[in-house]
Amino acid sequence: MPTPIAAAGPGQPQEPQAPQESHQPHQPHQARQSDQSDLFQAPHRQRQAAESFGADPARYDRARPAYPEAMVEAVVAAAPGPDVLDVGIGTGIAARQFRAAGCRVLGVDADPRMAEFARRDGFEVEVSTFESWDPAGRAFDVVIAGQTWHWVDPAAGAARAAGVLRPGGRLAAFWNVFQPPPDVSANMAAIHREFMPRPMAEMSSKSALEVYSLMFAKAVDGIRGSAAFDEPEEWRFEWERHYTRDEWLDMLPTQGGYTHLSPERFAELTAAMGDAVGDGFTAQYTAVVVTATIR
Repeated sequence: MPTPIAAAGPGQPQEPQAPQESHQPHQPHQARQSDQSDLFQAPHRQRQAAESFGADPARYDRARPAYPEAMVEAVVAAAPGPDVLDVGIGTGIAARQFRAAGCRVLGVDADPRMAEFARRDGFEVEVSTFESWDPAGRAFDVVIAGQTWHWVDPAAGAARAAGVLRPGGRLAAFWNVFQPPPDVSANMAAIHREFMPRPMAEMSSKSALEVYSLMFAKAVDGIRGSAAFDEPEEWRFEWERHYTRDEWLDMLPTQGGYTHLSPERFAELTAAMGDAVGDGFTAQYTAVVVTATIR
């Protein structure tokens, strides 16, 4: 019987409305058959969606949210040292936070446009998929992947991470999971039913954590299958962010689920989303970390 994936214990409670760490235990996610889009069932095979982010790196960097500081602090505290490998560094959103926490960060990214953006911020970035990346004998204290591990083959990625971690090193894949208020969520679901293919539209009726759970399950299965790590844990950090209408519409093009839409159809969806959110809304976020220590 597998050991339950337990909530983390590092860190102290924050001020009200600041990121809060959940101490409720979470049971292991079980992979299951689903009619969800392949974007969630096997996203590492959907390179077109992954590579769409590099079309406008400045927008991506401007619009995408950072991670709660409590999460970064917990990962850093659990690592044996400061050397970080950032898988899918992108524009450097997570990397900047880990650098500010005292870490040395090397990035790997498959998209040269994103890599160049991060380099302009002072990061060393090597252009490669993680599966084919050559570590050249280098070792790290923690391998992180912010909003990117689902683009990596979960089995090959876990094996590659295990091969570059020092004794006591840690793999930490994390995602910001977004949940709008119920009225905004209902409006967005109606828009998705109109504009999106059926499997994607049907996901709009589920909570964001329920949709993302398949990604977490894939990550857990890959880590377990490598036989190189201790039992995975899941850490959760609750936080919130207010979006104005313009801020939300600015972020829409950075979401991979819309890449199949024609420019005309996407413009129609954007206009509908603008009506749906009104002047803006406050979103609840859960930063979820799937993490394990090398044996």
